[in-house]
Amino acid sequence: MITSIFSKSKSINFIVVFLVTLLAFLKARFNESMQPITVIFIAQQLLFLVLCYATIFLLNFIVSKNSLTKLNSYEILLFSLFLLLIPSSTLSPNILLSNFFVLLGLRRIMSLRTERNEKKKLFDAAFWIAIASLFFFWSILFFTLILLALALYANKNIRFWIIPFVGVATVYVISFGVSVIMYDNFNHFVNFAPPFSYDFSSYNSVRFVTAITVLLSFGTWSAIFYLQNIKKQKMAYRTSFKIVILAWVIAFFVVFQAPNKNGSEFLFLFAPLAIIITNYIETIKETWFKEIFLSVLLVVPLVLLLL
Repeated sequence: MITSIFSKSKSINFIVVFLVTLLAFLKARFNESMQPITVIFIAQQLLFLVLCYATIFLLNFIVSKNSLTKLNSYEILLFSLFLLLIPSSTLSPNILLSNFFVLLGLRRIMSLRTERNEKKKLFDAAFWIAIASLFFFWSILFFTLILLALALYANKNIRFWIIPFVGVATVYVISFGVSVIMYDNFNHFVNFAPPFSYDFSSYNSVRFVTAITVLLSFGTWSAIFYLQNIKKQKMAYRTSFKIVILAWVIAFFVVFQAPNKNGSEFLFLFAPLAIIITNYIETIKETWFKEIFLSVLLVVPLVLLLL
């Protein structure tokens, strides 16, 4: 049933995904929000909801543009289900913005495969990731993805390796200038001593333990098959598939470094994980097993809604 609906890209699929995302969004605010309901508050929440939807559209664009999956809608369904699995991933405006800019950077990194306007693409990728770090500092770890992409493409032109650093420097110089003019200090936007925490006690609940177990088990299992299938992809797209798995690994480091472990930091994992699991689903030949696999990912978030 689920596979027949999402096995093809249809407009109805986006409606279902948007409803699931809305449910996750409302659930998070029902549990956490202590602010009075005002016109300004409602307007802010609507903007954040639009940002969630824009992220889904961006993920779908990256996937389709780089042929990371077949013509289906599994990746956006999985992304919305991950939001429902950990509704608090929608709570932090800074992380929502940071993740969106990271995906913009990922889009430019993926486009390096065409070998056109490479300097501009490298600058843009670094520029977007640097902007992401202004909202959530540890997203700067995704900068290493640009260097890894250059290594994968075996680019030996030294100028290409310098350009990403120029892109980051551009953002930081501008932010320092604005900070001095508006706030009379250098570090209003960039924290020279960024906070971090390795205290995972906040995950000690049935909801978090269950959610993390599902993400790790399904993600790791799918990643094994994902890595095995990279060689079966078209030569032009293999590096893009490698970039996805590297983005997933980097996202883990971002989660580990997050100073406030309230669940919002898991948002960085969802996009690469959705692509990886979608690729595994596409390899499953038995319809019944595919249905069970997707049903578990659907039922678990719905059950956790009751907690």
